[in-house]
Amino acid sequence: MDPKEKGSSDSSSGREAHYRNNYYDPDIAHPNAEYDDDLQVQCPSRTSQKRLVAKIDLRVIPVLSVMYLLAFLDRTNIANASVFGLQGDLGLTGTQYNTALTIFFVPYILFEIPSNILLKKLRPNVWLSACMFLFGLVTVCQGLVQGYSGLLATRFFLGLAETGMFPGSFYLIGMWYKRSEAQRRYSFFFGSTSLAGAFGGLLASAIGKMDGMRGYLGWRWIFILEGTLTCLVAILFFFLIPSFPEDAKWLAEDERSYVKARLRKDQGRSAAERAISGRDVVNVFKDFKIFLGGFMYFGLIVPAYGYAFFAPGIIRSYGYSQIGTQLHSVPPWACAFVFAMVVATFSDLLKHRFAFTLIPICIAISGFGILLTVHNKPHLQYGALFLVAMGCYSAMPVIVCWFNMNLGGHHRRSVGTAWQVGFGNIGGIIATYAFLMKDAPRYKPGYSICIAFICLSGASCIAYFISTFVQNRNRDRAGTDLGLTEYEKTEKGDMSPDYRYLL
Repeated sequence: MDPKEKGSSDSSSGREAHYRNNYYDPDIAHPNAEYDDDLQVQCPSRTSQKRLVAKIDLRVIPVLSVMYLLAFLDRTNIANASVFGLQGDLGLTGTQYNTALTIFFVPYILFEIPSNILLKKLRPNVWLSACMFLFGLVTVCQGLVQGYSGLLATRFFLGLAETGMFPGSFYLIGMWYKRSEAQRRYSFFFGSTSLAGAFGGLLASAIGKMDGMRGYLGWRWIFILEGTLTCLVAILFFFLIPSFPEDAKWLAEDERSYVKARLRKDQGRSAAERAISGRDVVNVFKDFKIFLGGFMYFGLIVPAYGYAFFAPGIIRSYGYSQIGTQLHSVPPWACAFVFAMVVATFSDLLKHRFAFTLIPICIAISGFGILLTVHNKPHLQYGALFLVAMGCYSAMPVIVCWFNMNLGGHHRRSVGTAWQVGFGNIGGIIATYAFLMKDAPRYKPGYSICIAFICLSGASCIAYFISTFVQNRNRDRAGTDLGLTEYEKTEKGDMSPDYRYLL
């Protein structure tokens, strides 16, 4: 044999051996699939699978949740600042306030996919903590601006710095957990947005009392103090943000091997050792389900950001004082967090996602329906805000988890998650112009727009469910012996004939 051919053959054999254990669980939706005993790597005798998962929980989820809580707080605290006179002090007129909200989303949308590629190239603790420090610093600067142009500039750079937070965290969480156990973790992480809303209202009610201290109005202190807190936490989190399972130094070697084995059985090999190429990005978008995932999230972003940015103003129209408005903004957020965790718990127990997207979507529609048709009944209207927050902020984590965890491998998941979040956040631009001052206090156009986009999300969820159900059925009928090598199956990710989607 020619030496070159022999070398090529050896290389091919080695590569095949490397990917030989690529296995996708075809029975992921079966209730007995939560814990598997047939892994080729045994769980270390000094621990158990449940204890190891609990160790991962304590190391991964709290850090990322606090990080995103501060990111969402710095992003939406402009709503609290507006109640304390930001618009009047900066001389904003017409739709200038709405434009300042919109400019945030321009870099936030454009740099989602590049950010996730950089996250994989750099270590997560380096990239995410650096982004966190930068958006904290920009938030401080936001409290020092003297006019409309300065506010636009700081909002733009805030969006640029925050672009990696959400998709990067979801991507990282998805590389640690099996699909059947991921929803509670995703919902707890996503629930940090609800906690940020509640915490932001409480914090703003306290900081607002600093009005006039050292010559700064209360709204400036909201940005300065909250941004400073973010910068300090970012320095600490450089040492705490976890890496991917392959590089986790806080796990022993046998623990890392076991974690990788259980994920490989559930999701297939991740191909983490290969860098993401432009061809990988193009291949991801050849799957039509990628676009459905984007519309599922896009439809809910409009009402979610509409609520986050304008709820304090809506509550203020019910006749509350500045401090009273901040305090009354807390309960809907708190209830949204609790309800999201209830939904996530049942979704994981039943190992099902579809129904747990539609139920919260219907709750959100009912809330907006009340706001659209009922007037001059502030207690009922305030109650409707609970339904809006509970519905939107419990459906969104299920949608993102469902889509994200159905993407197999580092490459498809990294690109697909960033695409869903990036495209979805175009809805944030729509949300910022949905509630205009001229429509206050009834905001009929805003509520109508929100209902329409929630319906779009629901329709996209139905289409995604049907497509995954049909593909699972077709793969069951076709079988898995299609002449593909294990390496080729790994490269295909969830497009492999062995893969079964979680419904």
